[in-house]
Amino acid sequence: MATESARVKEEKLAEKLAKGGKVETLEEMTDEYREHLTHLMMMQADSELAGAFGYVPWIAKSPDIKETLQVAQIVKDEVRHARVMYRLLEGMGVDVDEYYKKHNFNLRVESSDIGTERVADDKRVNIFYYPIETWYDFIMFNFCMDRGAGHQLEDSLHCSYKPWCDAMDGIFKEEAMHMAHGDQWTKKLSENAKTHGELQTALDKWYPRTMNIFGRANSPKNKIYRKLGLKSRDNDEVRQAFAKEVAQKCSEFGLGVPKWTPEEKKMTEEPFIPG
Repeated sequence: MATESARVKEEKLAEKLAKGGKVETLEEMTDEYREHLTHLMMMQADSELAGAFGYVPWIAKSPDIKETLQVAQIVKDEVRHARVMYRLLEGMGVDVDEYYKKHNFNLRVESSDIGTERVADDKRVNIFYYPIETWYDFIMFNFCMDRGAGHQLEDSLHCSYKPWCDAMDGIFKEEAMHMAHGDQWTKKLSENAKTHGELQTALDKWYPRTMNIFGRANSPKNKIYRKLGLKSRDNDEVRQAFAKEVAQKCSEFGLGVPKWTPEEKKMTEEPFIPG
């Protein structure tokens, strides 16, 4: 009887998703839907929080008081985004306080390139393991990663879980402002002959790292996400949209697009989502 009930629930969910309907309650979810939704939202929540912690030192190390305030606002935004996502996860039955105590979101690596590898058991995207060591790094993180996250978040804006869609509306707008901050500084630093070279060096570092966040093309998990309405595009389709926009911006700012080669054997199936 329990098996039949699960099958009926699966059929009802599939019918709703096929009609473009939105899931709003736990009762509507199959075990598969709930598992994958929880995983994706946890990836976003952990990435938002780890990103905020990585920015914190730049509140004090910013070049002027205006930027001290700007960085502090970005940190506040990212922590709020994390809290919004964790509240959604609490509604999915996750013990967020216990989870928070078990993970070190300040953890960073010393290696300059970990490819697509993970180094801890939280769910952050691996780009958030890298330290932000210079102001150029901070700007290129805004320019590259916030832009990459924006491309990923487009799918979340229209996903099949309505509470996530509703939450993403405000988050998406604030992430766009963070990206604009990176664009403004990229323009300023690229126009100055004294800072152009260091900016290009930072781009050479952060662009490949961002290209690694999107996941493998034709990923089996991505196909499941699309079947469940949690994603609408293949990983590589999102990556190419990001790469095209970066190429346009680099042309505008007189920067060279760094080379990126996919690590086919290591490329994660897990796309981000982002912060």
